[in-house]
Amino acid sequence: MQALFVNNLTVIDFAYFHSQRGIVGESLILDVELFGELNEEGMLFDFSFVKKRIKSCVDSLVDHKFLVARQMPGTTIKETPQHLEIELQTQDNAFYQHISPAQAVHLIDGYEVNNETIVNTLHSEILKVLPANVTRIELQLRAEKMNQPYYHYSHGLKKHFGDCQRIAHGHRSRIEVWVNEIFSNKWSQHIAELWEDIYLATNEDLIEQSSINGTPCLVFQYHANQGIFRLTIPETKCYLINNDTTVELIASYLASYLREQIKVEQPDATIKIKAFEGVDKGAIAIIAP
Repeated sequence: MQALFVNNLTVIDFAYFHSQRGIVGESLILDVELFGELNEEGMLFDFSFVKKRIKSCVDSLVDHKFLVARQMPGTTIKETPQHLEIELQTQDNAFYQHISPAQAVHLIDGYEVNNETIVNTLHSEILKVLPANVTRIELQLRAEKMNQPYYHYSHGLKKHFGDCQRIAHGHRSRIEVWVNEIFSNKWSQHIAELWEDIYLATNEDLIEQSSINGTPCLVFQYHANQGIFRLTIPETKCYLINNDTTVELIASYLASYLREQIKVEQPDATIKIKAFEGVDKGAIAIIAP
């Protein structure tokens, strides 16, 4: 039996529901090993096809989606021809509601969403797109190793014609703050703590404020290319800004925010923000005095 491996085959950016943390944005790297017999070309599988087929399969299943465990306590799922409506509660009774086209959600069999249950979901579907001589695969999902501050965020981009328009997808992202061209761990950590497990929302998408189970909640809704999206989430889990939440605008917002925070002590400081969107990509914003 022969084997192939492809490390860093793709990065999956998504959001999932956690019984304590609520909606969590995540970015995971996928490594793959394939086992089987060589074909008539003396190959197990052409590398150029490995990435295309597996990435396409993974993207359609879980990338830029909201992942929910079917059997998680406090979960109610209602399916209609037009929408999938999910009501969720954390262990401390915080209420969430997610309404969207079904294609924006992937329901995981199990009591929680974690690396193991996601791999179980992917395993049988990936095998279907591989040639018959590939008889076994092993998948590993892992988070990027980071030595600098990072945060988990979820959001939706209603103006995007691709899958970023989905109201609850997300990322695990590094944040770098530079003051006068010197990296500031203090201010980088400040942002990471400010936006820990946060939902970044746009003010114009806020349609209602309410109280559910004694907890103040915010309701966001918009109509995008794929359909109508609606999210109800505890107010404490949201951070509202006046513009959309593309990574370019996030970087610009943070540069302006930090300029205001430090201008009393350093009025002539140049602020540089390097905001990541998942793994190895993002945007840079600079504000000079």
